[in-house]
Amino acid sequence: MSQISNAIATRDNGPEAIVRQHKDDLTLVLPSHVKGETWMRLAYGALRSNAQLLQVATRNPGSLMTALQECARLGHEPASKSFYFVPFGNEIQGIEGYRGVVERIYRAGAVKVVHAEVVYANDEFVWAPGTVDRHADGPRWEGPQQVPFHKADWFSDRGEVKGAFSYGIFQDGTPSRVVVINRAYIDKVRKESKGSENPKSPWVKWFDQMVLKTVAHRLEPWVPTSTEWRKEQLRAAQEVNAEQAGPVAITPQGAEPDYRDPASPEDFNDEGPVDAELVD
Repeated sequence: MSQISNAIATRDNGPEAIVRQHKDDLTLVLPSHVKGETWMRLAYGALRSNAQLLQVATRNPGSLMTALQECARLGHEPASKSFYFVPFGNEIQGIEGYRGVVERIYRAGAVKVVHAEVVYANDEFVWAPGTVDRHADGPRWEGPQQVPFHKADWFSDRGEVKGAFSYGIFQDGTPSRVVVINRAYIDKVRKESKGSENPKSPWVKWFDQMVLKTVAHRLEPWVPTSTEWRKEQLRAAQEVNAEQAGPVAITPQGAEPDYRDPASPEDFNDEGPVDAELVD
């Protein structure tokens, strides 16, 4: 068989062809804010731009499809900073990044700020919920402590990672539950992560980012998250309000009642930057 024939056969039977065959299945699970055609082009581009990914996908296309389906379900762009495709041995793992977790929290619309920090051995960290500081030389806050006090010298050796914390600030300014994890918990999560000792594992290459993702995942049960954009939540709320309000008696004949809230989905710029401390 000629080189051209081999290339055609690879193209028609390779991972990209398999992805094309399952296009409908993948786009079916995409949240409404994601355009199917754009998402599929990004998926093809991820394969074409990464030779190692393509090789592993050729040997194990099933693992590629599993990773793509999870990426689509969460509403992330393939092979982005929100969702990574990482070859491990003979399979591809789909890994949601810290940025992806934060994005899903913002999509729900209830949280306006997500705060997450890694704490190092030389940092000053105080978390005594519900207490009031009584020490002249200690950290100061007004009233009961609602969020941790964290002070770091950002330009010095901060030492080893000893933990992390995260919390959200709701739209009314109140904080969510504060999540704090120690090094023992971080090491446990890493140990349970498949291939975490592999030199190519995110736990080896981007340890701090994986710690942030771990603490952000721990925050998820305490704040609303969504695979849809905020406007979908607003639309649903408006429909509920419309059902509860009932028909409007003064509506002119032939006209539809206007149940829109003063703050309509168009008032929100969902394409703007994510207001969080994202780690590249």
